Amino acid sequence: MKILGVETSCDETSAAVVADGAQILSNVVSSQIDLHRPYGGVVPELASRNHLQLIDDVIRRSLDASRSTLHDIDAVAATYGPGLASSLLIGLNTGKGIALAAGKPFVAINHMEAHLYSPVMNAPDALPMVSLIVSGGHTILVHATGIGQHTILGQTVDDAAGEAFDKVAKLMKLAYPGGPEIDRLARKGNPAAIEFPRSMLDDPSYNFSFSGLKTAVLYYLRKHGVVAAVPSGQSSGNAAGTAATTTTLEDICASFQEAVVDVLVGKTLRAAAEYRVRSVSAAGGVSLNSRLRQRLAEECERRHLRLLLAPAELCTDNAAMIAALAFHKLKAGRASDYAVDVAPSIGLGMEAAA
Repeated sequence: MKILGVETSCDETSAAVVADGAQILSNVVSSQIDLHRPYGGVVPELASRNHLQLIDDVIRRSLDASRSTLHDIDAVAATYGPGLASSLLIGLNTGKGIALAAGKPFVAINHMEAHLYSPVMNAPDALPMVSLIVSGGHTILVHATGIGQHTILGQTVDDAAGEAFDKVAKLMKLAYPGGPEIDRLARKGNPAAIEFPRSMLDDPSYNFSFSGLKTAVLYYLRKHGVVAAVPSGQSSGNAAGTAATTTTLEDICASFQEAVVDVLVGKTLRAAAEYRVRSVSAAGGVSLNSRLRQRLAEECERRHLRLLLAPAELCTDNAAMIAALAFHKLKAGRASDYAVDVAPSIGLGMEAAA
């Protein structure tokens, strides 16, 4: 079964063709990073306008790359939420229009649920598992026993991990996007240089909180001096050299990053032990963080747990994971009504409403 997937939840325009929920025949992603960089974040109106300009070409390129035509496609899937309403509308309505015109089944997909199962696209035997979903807007810990069968163990009560990365990067005047910049600079820093708080690490729940950590970085920067701006594409060197301290910008990045990773890894491994799973997975844009991947790999190896990390192309927003999950929805007889609308704030596990 070939499924055409469409994804426009934020600032990537993507289309993919996936066979039988596992074989990626094409996965075209057009990024808008350069478009939004001057503003230091995603501008919804610019994002939706760009989606509108690109969506037809991205779908055409995806079909060509998979050597398929619409006649070869068995179903169409598109993201309906969560995300930016104006962006979601472009992909969802395009997907519904193609499915209706071609007489194909249509499946509306929850973006976060697609992230959840992206690491097990080719490893369904890894279930049950404890999965960490970390992105710009979400930090969620999930116990999944089967595809479509999952329970949320905990989630952020304030800032998501990715949001904290982006906000701290802005405080330090790093180039956009900030998360990868912190990761890059942290590799040259000392993660033990500053003892930032590990909020809720010892809390018995599996919820997360990163707003206090963000504030701690802010107070540290105020006390030790304002970090100079780092021009895009350049190394920071000792950008914090104006401060009355020997701590470098790289040290601040490494210490902040370590605090985030300690909490993410600590809670994930504690949940794996409590729920007695043998597999752990991580997905979402923040799961590309090199330190998070390293620590998860080390801790899972120590505990003889199987670690599944979504490949890089499936960590950021992409249509392949949308099409892959749609395959399993259709197998379970869960095609969507064409009246389904966008749901910008829908949570994981919630169903689309017409």
